[in-house]
Amino acid sequence: MSARERTESKEPASELISKRVKELSDWRGETLERVRRLIKEADPESIEEWKWVKPTSPGTPVWSHNGGICTGETYKSVVKLTFFKGASLEDSSHLFNQPGTVRRAIDIHEGDKINEAAFKKLIREAVALNLESKGKR
Repeated sequence: MSARERTESKEPASELISKRVKELSDWRGETLERVRRLIKEADPESIEEWKWVKPTSPGTPVWSHNGGICTGETYKSVVKLTFFKGASLEDSSHLFNQPGTVRRAIDIHEGDKINEAAFKKLIREAVALNLESKGKR
């Protein structure tokens, strides 16, 4: 397992995420793979993780860089990207459609278009916030 990924399982996180994309085999898998690519393009140093495995859930993809950036949860009718410090991020393009006092989320439904430039900007802002927060400790 590389230093760029962490998992609660013996399988590398990148393999578990790829397996999840393949299992979905529909628009949700395509969307998850697309945002995964955009996250890597925005922050090549991001780490893929697979967390919160329990009997009722196979686990959740998580991207981090000096702290959590976002999760990539998949549900029947939505791919939900929850940003750990979303409420602290400027969202001038109004990508967040789920409010919160700490976390905020982007719910992507079938057929939704992703503003790639704005999404990558949000990822870079989340990373910058993590790096800034780590420096204050």
